[in-house]
Amino acid sequence: MLYHLFQWFKQEGIKFPGSYLFDFITFRVIMAMLLALVISMLFGRKIIAYLRRKLVGESVRDLGLAGEQSKKGTPTMGGIIIILAILIPTLLLANLNKVYIRLMLVSTIWLGIIGFVDDYLKLRAKRLAQQQGGTYKKGDKDGLAGWFKILGQVGLGIIVGATLYFNSNVKTWREFIGTPTATDSSVIRTTINGKQRFFVETKVPVTTIPFVKNHEFNYSKLLPVSLRDYSWILFILIVIFIITAVSNGANITDGLDGLVTGTSALIGVLLGIFAYASGNLIFADYLNIMYIPNLGELSIFIAAMIGACIGFLWFNSYPAQVFMGDTGSLTLGGIIAALAIIVHKELLIPIFCGVFLVENVSVVMQVGYFKYTKRKYGAGRRIFLMSPLHHHYQKKGYHEAKIVTRFWIVTVLLVLLSIVTLKLR
Repeated sequence: MLYHLFQWFKQEGIKFPGSYLFDFITFRVIMAMLLALVISMLFGRKIIAYLRRKLVGESVRDLGLAGEQSKKGTPTMGGIIIILAILIPTLLLANLNKVYIRLMLVSTIWLGIIGFVDDYLKLRAKRLAQQQGGTYKKGDKDGLAGWFKILGQVGLGIIVGATLYFNSNVKTWREFIGTPTATDSSVIRTTINGKQRFFVETKVPVTTIPFVKNHEFNYSKLLPVSLRDYSWILFILIVIFIITAVSNGANITDGLDGLVTGTSALIGVLLGIFAYASGNLIFADYLNIMYIPNLGELSIFIAAMIGACIGFLWFNSYPAQVFMGDTGSLTLGGIIAALAIIVHKELLIPIFCGVFLVENVSVVMQVGYFKYTKRKYGAGRRIFLMSPLHHHYQKKGYHEAKIVTRFWIVTVLLVLLSIVTLKLR
């Protein structure tokens, strides 16, 4: 809103000190990060106090893990802090006319509502159990049904996929091979570093293949030629799968203080680099990656996400004063998935979201192997001492803070590897 206000000042010829700074994305990126950091740290304390007064506390099952009982009663639903710290700077500093900004605002609010309702229903079940004199156990039938959360994620996948495929403002520039004729109006002529270059706008659903020289892949090639007119259906299904998988992966990973928060901030830095590079024609040409017009504005949203995560980490680091709950974990996972799809780097998700992937896979392996061995031998056996994977290391005697720090280090390495893929082909 501030961005649009200063743009209006310029159009009306009103001179306002510093108003031209808002023309620079780099300035607004820095301001968005700082503002998100301030909001999450200043208002976070008040929100935590409010949640504590309302007895919005975490219930803890006895899993035999070190320090688990000390978490009992810690306020949850702290994801509200993250969501507000993302939305407010974005609304103030970003160009709200850009389709990518609008899409990410919708994604944040959509998954935030799903996570909030899930946390609220769990809290209500806990209160009812206490009022009736019963014992509430985490894992009882409470919260949103699993199918309803999946339905919500599918709905968001349809919105994101359909917008990216059909919206006329979503385009990429592909290099024109050869020399166009003077009358060819479909070719975009521009000068980069003193050399004339030729591009064409396209809406072909392509993605980037890491470590491959000719590194772009057209999703429509997965279909027979006769069905390629329906490639939009395939694209939307792929988007649904990615958003659902990453969102649930973040949700499963959220089991230790600061684990998802710090990991998401690091991934946000990577996605910010991708968005800024792909949205800048000079950088995109130098790195030989696809140029996506209007994408640079998305860096402001990502900066707000990074600032929100860092500010929330102030309270969420060990020992946590607040947990993000599904309100935060589902939202952060969905945001990361949607951003990766927008910048056409979704095939890199298994790399930079490696921690989420391994945590998810560890649960699938544990449950699948337990059911298989129970059916075959009559008694279930386990691969890990406990799943998700972070609980396995807790069972082995590692301190919670050490596990989180090492998972962060692994994420840093994975992020650096993802950055390397820009030139290593």
